[in-house]
Amino acid sequence: EMMAQLGMYMVTVLVGLAIHFFIFLPAIFFGITRRNPVKYYVNMLPAMATAFGTDSSSATMPVTLKCVEENNNIDRRISRFVIPVGATINMDGTALYEAVACLFIAQVKGVSLNFGQVVVTGLTATLAAVGAAGIPSAGLVTMVMVLNAVNLPTDMISVLLTVDWFLDRFRTITNVMGDALGCAIVQHMCAEELAEMDREKEL
Repeated sequence: EMMAQLGMYMVTVLVGLAIHFFIFLPAIFFGITRRNPVKYYVNMLPAMATAFGTDSSSATMPVTLKCVEENNNIDRRISRFVIPVGATINMDGTALYEAVACLFIAQVKGVSLNFGQVVVTGLTATLAAVGAAGIPSAGLVTMVMVLNAVNLPTDMISVLLTVDWFLDRFRTITNVMGDALGCAIVQHMCAEELAEMDREKEL
């Protein structure tokens, strides 16, 4: 029975990440920059492959920088600031995962969470993800905070370890792409300031 529950948990996490990765992120990207998200994603394939292999957004950083600067024409002044900060703070995949994991543990333990506790879970997962390091399975460490926020037992984290090595790779890809798309959005919003800085350099 536990294996079946873990299987459904994995499916839930992967579907959630897929919706975020293929729908929400491209929609936000296109809505702000009016650039083709498909082409941007294709140009980021080396970074995605590295993220899947290394399971670390920090280890993927050099490849991410190369992809956004050379393949997607992001200004170095933007990428060299956004990518390092994003690799530490922008953990949208981890936030989603921690919230789902918390609800999964509540179901397994037979604990019914009210609406307020679900909101607290989401907020705490988001804040905990900001503090997570860009290393493999860092989300499991910060998940203790999320579970404690709604008085859930932390012993189930050991069960999640059995599948975390696999799910963490998809979380890392989502995190890396969030950083890369953030670069394009920041560049689009700062286009006038960058042009003005270039003009000042020429004078």
